[in-house]
Amino acid sequence: MKLSIFVILILIASLHATELIKPIPTDSITNKQKVALGKKLFFDARLSKDDTISCNSCHDVAYNGADKTALSFGVDGQAGQLNSPTLFNALYNIAQFWDGRASDLKEQVKGPLFNHVEMATNEKELVNKLSQDKKYVNLFFQIYGDAINLNNISDAIAEFEKTLITPNSKFDLFLKGDLQQLSQQEKEGYKLFKNFGCVSCHNGVNIGSNMFQKFGIFAKYDEREENLGRYNVTKDENDKYYFKVPTLRNITKTSPYFHNGSVEKLENAIKIMGYYQLGKVLSNEEITSLALFLKTLDGELP
Repeated sequence: MKLSIFVILILIASLHATELIKPIPTDSITNKQKVALGKKLFFDARLSKDDTISCNSCHDVAYNGADKTALSFGVDGQAGQLNSPTLFNALYNIAQFWDGRASDLKEQVKGPLFNHVEMATNEKELVNKLSQDKKYVNLFFQIYGDAINLNNISDAIAEFEKTLITPNSKFDLFLKGDLQQLSQQEKEGYKLFKNFGCVSCHNGVNIGSNMFQKFGIFAKYDEREENLGRYNVTKDENDKYYFKVPTLRNITKTSPYFHNGSVEKLENAIKIMGYYQLGKVLSNEEITSLALFLKTLDGELP
């Protein structure tokens, strides 16, 4: 017997009411002029000390918003200490960087600019360099009514980064009511995702990135681990080895995984998460189902 439209609407409403994961909104509001300027700056290697590194060098927006290597390389070929997290959907993060030291995108911009391993510039040098470009001078004055300064540089780049969202994944469409989007095995993977407790940390619009969690709840993941995570910001002993929970959106494209980029394959990352975060030894069948579900989180590239 066919269900009435009224009953179907009630079921969909019930689904939304009980879900801990939310679809990406498609109506984000940005300033188009600032976005265009921010995009120009994002791809401009002149923002680095030696004119070799742009924001896009470590956050490839044509691919995954992150880097393809475990660690990124800045000026003079210096290697960073952590894996570059994706900028896709970073608008929805509780904070920026693995340790959450930047409260928002605008503050995050300044980190790589002044980090001696990454872009290695300073405020005076950066402003002076961009001020030599008449096109930039005119654009900043038209948009901000002011000369080029650090506040406006970071504001424009952050405005561009707000547009780097990946909506309309299969799972988003499923959440919006198109229950045929997922195969039976993908649905089984989502069921395991909830039953095992993965969703307790990976939830919200970004399916993660809205809390900090200890890496290695049931056992220490790496005895050689030197990065203390959130502790570096708070100096609270209880925050040692806590990192921002990464987003699972577009996870199939953001290998290598974890804060140190130590794992290449998604299936291996799932196995490790099961053991160290959930205290479970996952079967190959369970890992396959979970991986299939995670692939439904790939959205439309910006």
